[in-house]
Amino acid sequence: LVFQYKSQLSRCQPERLQHHLLLNNVPGWSARRGRGFASRGHRCSAVVLALERQVFDFLGYQWAPILANFFHIIAVILGLFGTIQYRPRYIVAYTVWAALWVAWNVFIICFYLDVGGLSKDSDLLTFNISAHHSWWSEHGPGCVRGEMPQAAGGRTTESHSYITVMGCFMDYQYIEVLHSAAQILVALLGFVYGCYVVSAITEEEDSFDFIGGFEPFPLYHVNEKPSHLLLRPVCP
Repeated sequence: LVFQYKSQLSRCQPERLQHHLLLNNVPGWSARRGRGFASRGHRCSAVVLALERQVFDFLGYQWAPILANFFHIIAVILGLFGTIQYRPRYIVAYTVWAALWVAWNVFIICFYLDVGGLSKDSDLLTFNISAHHSWWSEHGPGCVRGEMPQAAGGRTTESHSYITVMGCFMDYQYIEVLHSAAQILVALLGFVYGCYVVSAITEEEDSFDFIGGFEPFPLYHVNEKPSHLLLRPVCP
């Protein structure tokens, strides 16, 4: 019995190797794996861009973008995990979020360009908690920041200083628009890659199942051959 168990167990290894070789010969398998690596690189670049934007939003106390960036980073990490582990559900979740992220960045562009009744001078992005604006409004490329002097008699503990910004090469709203446009481009690429990777994984699972990749390997084999022994009554 022990010998038969070992012999059947040894047969499983060549069968597994055979299924692995057949899977590697599936048309497009290598190309799909290459696209999977490209998708991982895209997810990593998306994480880097999201972290970069999160830093500047923190510096400007933009609470609504900070919250949106936080959820975006989580969604990108889930998409990266799903791509590495071949989990279609995580990739589908990232794909859905990518569409929402495009809509959010379109709203940001409209906000800074004063489109649709929106105004970049409002406190909408700070939830009306503070009067802070984009960090780039005072620290843009080439900007010279200065503080306007106040009258000595008018300065109190509750007085606010007036800041002047001059010499900027580009207005801060256009810098924010460029950031949002880059996020839209990366999100659209992620949406396309997500749809492709999900379809590729689904096709590979179907192909693997077709060649018997998910069939269980029994540890023992039941002999179904009819027995040649014939029971006869024993006469005393």
